[in-house]
Amino acid sequence: MTDHIAADSTLADASDSATDSASEADRPRATRRGGILAYAAPAGLGKTTLLAEIRRLAGARGCTVLSARGGDQEQRVAFHVARQLLQPQLAHASDTELRERLGSWYDIIGPALGLRATGAGSPPDPQGLRDGLDWVLTHLAVRRAPLVVVLDDAHWADPESLGWLAAFAPRAEELPMLLVVAYRPDELPDEGAEFTGHRSGQRPLGLAPLTTDAIAQLVRDRVGAHADDAFCRECWTVTSGNPFEAVELAAKVRDHGLEPTAGGAHELRDLAAALKGSGLVTRLERLGPATVRLAWACAVLGTEISPQLAGAVAGLGDEAVADCAGRLREARVLAEADGPDEPLQFVHPLIATTVYRSIPAATRVALHGQAAWCVVDAGLGSTAAARHLLETHPEGDSWAVGHLRAAARENLRAGAPDAARRFLARALREPPTVDDRAAVLFELGCSSLLTEPATTVNHLRAALEEPIADPALRHGIVYRLSQVLAHSDRLVEASELLGREARQTTDARSRLRMQAEKFMWDAFRADEPESPARSRRLTALADRLTGRDLTERYVIGLRAWDATLRAEPSAVAVRHAERALEGGLSWADESRGFEVPVLTALTFLYADRPGRAEELFAAGTAEFERQGWRGAHLSFAYTLLGYIRYRRGRLVEAEDFVRAGLRLAERVGPRTPAQWYAVGVTIEVLLARGRVEEADRIAREHDFGEPFPAAVGRRLDPRGMRNPAWCPWQLHLAAAEAATTPARARRTAQEAVARARQYGAPSAIGSALRVLAEVSAPAEHVKLLEESVDWLDQSPAAYELARSLVALGAALRRTERAGEAAEHLYRGLEAAQDCGADGLVDEARAELAAAGLRPRALHPAGTDTLTARERQAAELTVRDRDVALHLGVDAAAVSRLLSAVYRKLGTDRTGLDQALRNTGRPGGQP
Repeated sequence: MTDHIAADSTLADASDSATDSASEADRPRATRRGGILAYAAPAGLGKTTLLAEIRRLAGARGCTVLSARGGDQEQRVAFHVARQLLQPQLAHASDTELRERLGSWYDIIGPALGLRATGAGSPPDPQGLRDGLDWVLTHLAVRRAPLVVVLDDAHWADPESLGWLAAFAPRAEELPMLLVVAYRPDELPDEGAEFTGHRSGQRPLGLAPLTTDAIAQLVRDRVGAHADDAFCRECWTVTSGNPFEAVELAAKVRDHGLEPTAGGAHELRDLAAALKGSGLVTRLERLGPATVRLAWACAVLGTEISPQLAGAVAGLGDEAVADCAGRLREARVLAEADGPDEPLQFVHPLIATTVYRSIPAATRVALHGQAAWCVVDAGLGSTAAARHLLETHPEGDSWAVGHLRAAARENLRAGAPDAARRFLARALREPPTVDDRAAVLFELGCSSLLTEPATTVNHLRAALEEPIADPALRHGIVYRLSQVLAHSDRLVEASELLGREARQTTDARSRLRMQAEKFMWDAFRADEPESPARSRRLTALADRLTGRDLTERYVIGLRAWDATLRAEPSAVAVRHAERALEGGLSWADESRGFEVPVLTALTFLYADRPGRAEELFAAGTAEFERQGWRGAHLSFAYTLLGYIRYRRGRLVEAEDFVRAGLRLAERVGPRTPAQWYAVGVTIEVLLARGRVEEADRIAREHDFGEPFPAAVGRRLDPRGMRNPAWCPWQLHLAAAEAATTPARARRTAQEAVARARQYGAPSAIGSALRVLAEVSAPAEHVKLLEESVDWLDQSPAAYELARSLVALGAALRRTERAGEAAEHLYRGLEAAQDCGADGLVDEARAELAAAGLRPRALHPAGTDTLTARERQAAELTVRDRDVALHLGVDAAAVSRLLSAVYRKLGTDRTGLDQALRNTGRPGGQP
């Protein structure tokens, strides 16, 4: 009763706070609250009855109720529970209505929920699918509040559904919903750990056996009030207070006409023994062989069993099924049904389990094989058959292999790679024919591409060792194997594999793709023996390609990135990047990877065209989200978008993006590449914002510290990678050397300036000049900083400009040029404030105070919209007109106007024409 009161109270809270969903927007959010109820108890103690009562209470209070039940036979059917919960709420809608209601989530979650067939294209990753299911459940909780979600027998729920609900559970407390879960504590898998209270601290509620008085009341309700105390006490003794066994025992007492007195109490033990285990089996056998076969068929099929399907598995006609089902209901093996076509259901899971385990092993295997054939004949598909095929013995059956492979494809496309791996591993044991073995190994490797890299490598290597008649299959195996080797930090093996296969293939287009991927992985290698030679070969190859297909565009994109790394003039790199993009580069092509599109976009960033890079990243991120790739891929995208904003000096926005990337990376897993990137960029942004202690805390939390890698310069210089815009290691080294070896620090900084000038990006030159000023003699400070500001005024790098302005103002103050110092300090202060660089703001204020000046009142940060005067200056610049003459201003005013233009549009002078054209397109404003 206490548990009932707890449930009723929680339902009341949810109902009272969300009575009218139409006025949801008018209700104070603080009143909308939900919660979680978890019940943990052994079998038979009344969990199912309690949850039925909660459903009744919920219905009586006007709640929307979603209900599901795990099944012993359906544990390995992906999304079985999720479909039970959500399908009834969505299945009545037409396809058009579903697309409207689910929006971009339709293609991601539709196959998992059985709302649409799996289609072509890359499958969603499991995290993206969970996000989609989260969205649907949250949407239902808000639109149909109050919502009650009930899951019985959670210990038998499929891992995909249980993992999703467990991850969603903490959000239930923030929504007008109640999540109720019941399970057997000794059988709950790891995916359901959230419901044990180990993480949240909320212990599940237990159910105790019934007392002697409760058993007495239960017995008298069923056999008559005349049952005496001794008889009721013996009922409690033989059932140990188990409610299920007590109910069944009372039914047997009534069926046998046993007098409920002390004189008949001695027969209770024999009746109780027939309720379970061997006693139940013996009782079942007395019903006849046909009835036993039907019971076995039902146990094999699981829950919600079609009478026609059960008859087909048992080898019985419709009349025989109806007759046998009636006997099983009379024996309280099957539950009562409203009609002859209603699904067959066991009275209790304990009975289903006992019946299933009583089937002789050979017969059980045969029944699963028969069930596989029957579900296919019934049109239920390969996935329904595959779970039965998992229980059969390998026989070299190509029919079984075909359906296991088809089920694996369906599950992989639906976002259940673990289920796909189970089916393919079983297909491999069948075994497949010699001609199909390589294909099965390939599919098995693809299903675990990034989750189990070591296993994937073994499968794909084994596939390559098989005789392969289809060249396309062999090439596909090579591409996937090289990809997983590279992602496992085995770049040398990936390169050698591609080189070897490229020499052997006779297809020119396949050879070109292998060469392209070899170029890419070699570029990432720290130990590449002939990097300059590779660059020359890549240059020669890319220059003669036209970009007619994706492979050629990938080669050209790699050429653009190679030019960036080697500090070729930025115009050269940008030209190749634009060539690569002319026919389009897909970010979510699972057979290609996203590396080349990302590197092509970053080419624009380092060449002072961050607005263009941002456009490409926004499109790529949208592609990831449409595809349901919301794990490592989306984490990288958000992190790098944050890095682009950081390079533009939009530090507040940058922090939002990188924190989003870090949250996604932490869902992927600790110490993954996605997490390292996110942590590194987060630290860089926080340092720029002046929050040193927070940056240090995040670094410590993620073990982002010593041991540091070997000297960067000794790794990059021999490979010709000398662009300080990409890796400003010389600038950091010069700053570190300044205190002990100032002459060497100056030489290091001068070399960085020379390399930046060779590359030609204004932001790289300006930043390098500022560092050179910091490590040079005081007499050179002002001149070098003035040149730094001049260059940065020609770039979109607002934060770097603010740093140089404040540094120049401070240098001028120290030379007692107070008027000029004030001008630069005020401008630097405003720029730092616009960037969100709080530490730099404080530094500028301190310099102004030291000069005896009061900081001006800071204005709100501006927008990205060009003023009329800025647009006029930009258009005149594009047409090579004299801006100063046309606007009637001096050169300094023109410089500031154009500086604002470059920062707002995210480009330097070379990209100004395209950026202006983009601002005229809907959504084109960076």
